[in-house]
Amino acid sequence: AQVKPGTGDLKTRESFGDCQLHVEWMIPADQACEGQKGCNSGVFFLDAYEVQIVGNNGNQTYPDGSAGSMYGQYPPMVNPCRPNGEWNVYDMIFTAPRFHEDGSLKSPATVTVIFNGVVVQNHSTFMGLTAHMARAKYRPHSGEGRIRLQDHGDPIKFANIWIRPLAQRTLAW
Repeated sequence: AQVKPGTGDLKTRESFGDCQLHVEWMIPADQACEGQKGCNSGVFFLDAYEVQIVGNNGNQTYPDGSAGSMYGQYPPMVNPCRPNGEWNVYDMIFTAPRFHEDGSLKSPATVTVIFNGVVVQNHSTFMGLTAHMARAKYRPHSGEGRIRLQDHGDPIKFANIWIRPLAQRTLAW
């Protein structure tokens, strides 16, 4: 699949909470990238918590906007991004936030991102909902939501996407 610029985000039909998500993505070989322009997208969990997709091999951008970053919050630990024209792979484990009945935060959202086989986020905690040029903060919401691939106006290609819901379990020893 390829994002056709201007047609809108791609979203799952079903909603998910805690999950494991595999996404392969590629910036076309002939696509010019300049910072966040030309090769930008993102994976949003619950339609609200973004792991950034951007062509970062030879393309400089701000750290918390780099490929594998928790957008606007935390940069990736390293940059294993492949050149344009080559497939990149994200394997992610997302845990949805939990809220008390009064709407206060019980536990924040977390994500582990393995990017081309390299851990770039290790059970990292989201500061809140993804926001551009604003401080992230939480507001109460459902523990499930759609997963979204962002149409940022750039022709990003996607392949081999799969998701596996993760159930919360208590183990007794």
